[in-house]
Amino acid sequence: MRILITVLIACFLLKSCAEPETIGKKLSITVENNEEGAPITLGIPFPKGELNSVDHVRLLTADGVEIPSQITEVSNWGPIDESVKWVWVFFFSEETQDYVLEYGEGVVPMLPKEKIISTNNMRPQGGIDVNTGPLSFSIHKKGNGFLDEVFLDSNNDGKFETEELIASSPEKNRGSFLDLLDDSGIDASKAVINEVFREKGSGPMHTIFRIEGTYTYNREDNNLSPFTIWLHAYAGKSYIKVLHTMTYTGIPDKHKPQDGEHANIATQNSKIITESTEDDEGWTQPNDQIAACGLQLKYHLKDDVNVSMPLYTGSWEEDDTADTKMEELAVSGQEPVQLLQKGPGYRKSTSLRSLYLNNFNKDGEQAEQDVKMDFEASLTQGSERLATSERAKGWMNISDGTRGIGVGIKNFMKEYPKGIEVDPGTGTLLGSIWPKENGSMSFARHNSEPDGGMLDNFAQGITKTTEFIYYFHGNESSEEVGKTMDYVVEAPVAHATPEWYANSKVYGNMAPASDQRPEFENALQYRYQWWAYNQKHEPWYGIFNYGDGKSYFFNGKWVQWTNNEPTVDFMLWTNFMRTGDPEYFKLAQAMSRHTMDVDNIHWPKKRTYYGEVNDAIDFWNYEDEPESTPYLGIGRRHANEHWYALLSAHVWIQGWIADYYLSADHRALEVAKMTGDTYIKRIWGEHDLRGRRLYLSVLNLVELYDATKLNKYKTELDERVDLMLELQERQGGNLLLDRYGYSQTYVAQGLYKYQQITGNEEVRKALLKHARWVRDVPPLNHEMESYLATIYPLLLGYEISGEKVYLDEALARAEMLKIGELPKKPDAYENASEYSEDLLGISNLPMSKGRFTNWQTNQGLRVFGWTHAYNIPYLLYWMDEEHIDID
Repeated sequence: MRILITVLIACFLLKSCAEPETIGKKLSITVENNEEGAPITLGIPFPKGELNSVDHVRLLTADGVEIPSQITEVSNWGPIDESVKWVWVFFFSEETQDYVLEYGEGVVPMLPKEKIISTNNMRPQGGIDVNTGPLSFSIHKKGNGFLDEVFLDSNNDGKFETEELIASSPEKNRGSFLDLLDDSGIDASKAVINEVFREKGSGPMHTIFRIEGTYTYNREDNNLSPFTIWLHAYAGKSYIKVLHTMTYTGIPDKHKPQDGEHANIATQNSKIITESTEDDEGWTQPNDQIAACGLQLKYHLKDDVNVSMPLYTGSWEEDDTADTKMEELAVSGQEPVQLLQKGPGYRKSTSLRSLYLNNFNKDGEQAEQDVKMDFEASLTQGSERLATSERAKGWMNISDGTRGIGVGIKNFMKEYPKGIEVDPGTGTLLGSIWPKENGSMSFARHNSEPDGGMLDNFAQGITKTTEFIYYFHGNESSEEVGKTMDYVVEAPVAHATPEWYANSKVYGNMAPASDQRPEFENALQYRYQWWAYNQKHEPWYGIFNYGDGKSYFFNGKWVQWTNNEPTVDFMLWTNFMRTGDPEYFKLAQAMSRHTMDVDNIHWPKKRTYYGEVNDAIDFWNYEDEPESTPYLGIGRRHANEHWYALLSAHVWIQGWIADYYLSADHRALEVAKMTGDTYIKRIWGEHDLRGRRLYLSVLNLVELYDATKLNKYKTELDERVDLMLELQERQGGNLLLDRYGYSQTYVAQGLYKYQQITGNEEVRKALLKHARWVRDVPPLNHEMESYLATIYPLLLGYEISGEKVYLDEALARAEMLKIGELPKKPDAYENASEYSEDLLGISNLPMSKGRFTNWQTNQGLRVFGWTHAYNIPYLLYWMDEEHIDID
C-alpha cells in the first residue's frame, strides 16, 4: 500500500510539474500548416484595458505545458489609455498546432534557456558578431555586403574553431549585388554596409538585424543604389531568415526628359510637362536594365559534393500540396549546377483609356498580345539539361557527406524569375533574385500611349523584397533539410480565433465570419475567392506583379493593375482576421509587400543621419549630399503598368500597418513612415489639404501615429482633423466634398479611429452629423460607388446615437448587396468567363446608367472596397447585436 501511495503521489507531482495550473485569462492560438520546430511570430491584439504589461504573458501547449516564448509590446491604447494594444508572440512550434496564450497579473512566464549572444559595433571598422549556439556569423561594415564568416559548431563543444568555417563572403564586395546593363554593357556592383540596427522584437530567442547598405558602380552614369537586409537569427538554431530589399535607381528608357512636373503631381505651376510626347520613340527603348541581382556565399565543404532539390511533378496551376520529386546529383567537376525558374514573357494588354475612347466597344478594343502561359523549372549542369518540370519548390541543398548548406527562396515561381546555383569552380552558392540567365529586366514602356492621365515612366525608385532561408547543418538528409526550408518557403500561419480579433475592437465593431447570413457573407467571400482564382489562373505572377491584381473584367479580359486602391491589402487582412483562413494571410501579405515595394516612390532618398562617427565633419559631409525627391513616399496610380502614372492622393498605409502588427513585417512600418514624413512636408500646398487627399491622409496618419506614438505625426494629424471639422461646417454637415462621395470609407474609418484613441468628442459629434447628412442627402456622384459607401457612416450614426433610423437606412441600402449561392466551388470552374457568368447570375446589384458597371460581382477589388468590404463586416456586427434576421 505504501508503495502504491508513493507511486500515486509521484505521478501527481510529475503531472503538476508538467501541467502547471492556469492562473490567468486564456486565448487560443492555432498554427496552420504547422511544421514542428518552425519559428513562429504572430501579432495578437488586446481590448482596451485588458492587458497592462507583457511581463505577464506566457504560452502553453493545448494540454497546458508551458513552452518558452518571447513577447514584445508593439503598441498601446494611448494617448488616453496605456494598456497594451498589440503584442508579438514568438516561439518555436511543437508537434501540436494548438496553443494557449495565458495572461494576467499573476502570470509569470518562464525564461528561455538558450539565448542569442550578439554584438553590434558600428564604428568605421566595426560590424556585428552573432552566436546562436550552434551557429556563429559576422557581418563587417567594411566587408563584402552579406555574411562575411559563418561557423557551424559541428562537434557540439560550444566553440568555433577555424576548421568549422562553413561559409564566407566571395570577396570583392560581391556578397550581395545588383548589376545593371545598358548600351555600354554590364556594370557589376559592389556592396558596402553602412549601418546595422537591432529591430523591435529582438530578444534572447529571436533577434532581428536591419542592415543598410549601398551598391556602387564603376561608371559614373549609374546611380548609387541603396539596399536593406533584415536578418533573423534564432537561439539554438543553425538557420537564418533573410529579407533583401533592392532599389532600382536606373534611367528606365531613352525618352527626351522635359523640364518641369506633370499637372497631376505638380508642386508649382511655372513649369508643367506636356503629355503630348507620343511620337518620342525613346519611351519604348530600354536604358538601364537589371542584369542580375542576388546573394551569394563561398561554401567551405569538401571538393566532391552532392546537390539535391525538389521539383513539383504536376501543372504550375496546382497548389502547394502537389507531389514533388527529389532530384539529386553528384558534383565533382568544375561545371555549375543551376536550378532556374522561368515564367511567361511580358504581356501587352489594352489600357483603360483605350476602352473609354472606344466606349467599351468590343470591336474597337485593341487586341491583347497572346502570351503562352509557359512556366518552366530546369535543372542544368553546365550546358546539359538534367531535369525539367513546370515549377520548382524553391530550395537547394549542397552537402559533402559531413556538413551541408541549404538555401530556399519564398515564392520561387510566383515571383519568377528565380534561381539557385552551385558553382564548384569558384566554390560559391548563389541565390538569384533576378538570374542573369533569364535575360535583363527592362522597365521601358511597351507603347507611348498616355495611361492614368499621364505619359511618363516612374520606374526609378521601385523596390523589391525577396525572402530567403539559409540552413547550415551537419549532413542532414534531403527530407530533413526540406522540413527546415518549409519554415520560410511554405511558412506556417498562426492566428487567434476570429472572435478574438473582432472582440478586441482594434478595428471597430466588425463581426467574425459565420454561416448565419450567407446572403451577405458570401457577397464578401465570393469576391475574395474570385480574386484568388484569377491571381492563380491569369496568372498575376512575376517579380514586380505578384500580390497585385487587375481591377476590371471586360469582354473576358482583365484591365488595369489595382495598385492597392482603396487599401485592398487591408481588405484581405480584415478577411484573414474574420476567418482565420491562412490563404487570406498569404494574399494580404503578398499585396502589402507588393504595394509597399512596387507601388511607391523610394528614391532618390537622402540617407538618415545617425551620427555614429565621432568627427563633427561627418554631419557637414552629410548635409552636402543630394536631397530626396519631393515625391518620396507617394503612391503609383492604377494603370496598365505599375510605373506608368502617379497621383497626389494614391497611397494607402492601413494595410501595411496591419501587416506590421499581424506578421511583424518591419519594412511595412518603415515605408509607412516614409509616406507620413511626406505628408508633413505638404509638398502640394493647400491642394494637399483638400478633397480626398485630406481624407486619405487622416486615415493614413491615424494608423501611423497609433503604431509609432510619434508626436510629429500626432501634430500633423490633429491639424488635418481640425480642418476636416471646419470644412464640414461649410458643407452643411457633410464631411466630404460631393465630388468624392466614394471616400466615405477614408473619412469614417479615419475619424472613428482618431476618436477611439483620443476620446475627442467633437469628432464624435462630427461623425453623427455626417451620418445624418448621408441619410438625408445620399451621394450619387459615382452612382453605387458613393451610395453604398455610406453604409458604414450610417452604422456609426447608430453606434453613436442609438437611433434606429440609421441602422434601418443602412440595412435598406445594403439590400442590393445580398447575393444567391454559386452552383460550383471556385476550383470547379474551367475558365474565368464561365465563372464570371455565374457571379453575374446571382447578383442583385444595379447596372450603371451610362457607363461600364465597375461594381458588379465579377469585377476586382477596387470598387468593391467602397461598396462591400468596408460595410458588410460592420453591418453583420449590428445585425448580430440587434438579433436582426434576414427576410
